[in-house]
Amino acid sequence: MLAAKLLSVPLGKAFIICYLGNIVPIPFILLFIRKIFRFLSKTKTGEKLVGRLEYHSKKKQETVLRYERWGLLALVAIPLPGTGGWTGALVAALMDLRMKTSLPIIAAGVLIADTLMAIVSYGLLGMIIG
Repeated sequence: MLAAKLLSVPLGKAFIICYLGNIVPIPFILLFIRKIFRFLSKTKTGEKLVGRLEYHSKKKQETVLRYERWGLLALVAIPLPGTGGWTGALVAALMDLRMKTSLPIIAAGVLIADTLMAIVSYGLLGMIIG
């Protein structure tokens, strides 16, 4: 969203592009990430990558386990490094959460995160850079 503001992309167009860019991969992550991880784990480099991704997602699982659906929503909705829709989908997939349950929560979280970033990028930052 910030890059869109700096490139003078209109807010509505930027919002739609950012939302779709975040949400389109989510069902694929939920459905296929375990198979992709199994395939990648067959090589030494892939095994290291998968191990790192699983380690970081396991740290985030604590929040989801503690607060359940609200934890997943918070993980996705709070726009900080290491959070977001893709991370939320990875955590949900590794926790074996059903797509029927996790996809609407992740979609709502992405909507919240995009709204917050739009406020910062087009509102607060917009006042500074005009």
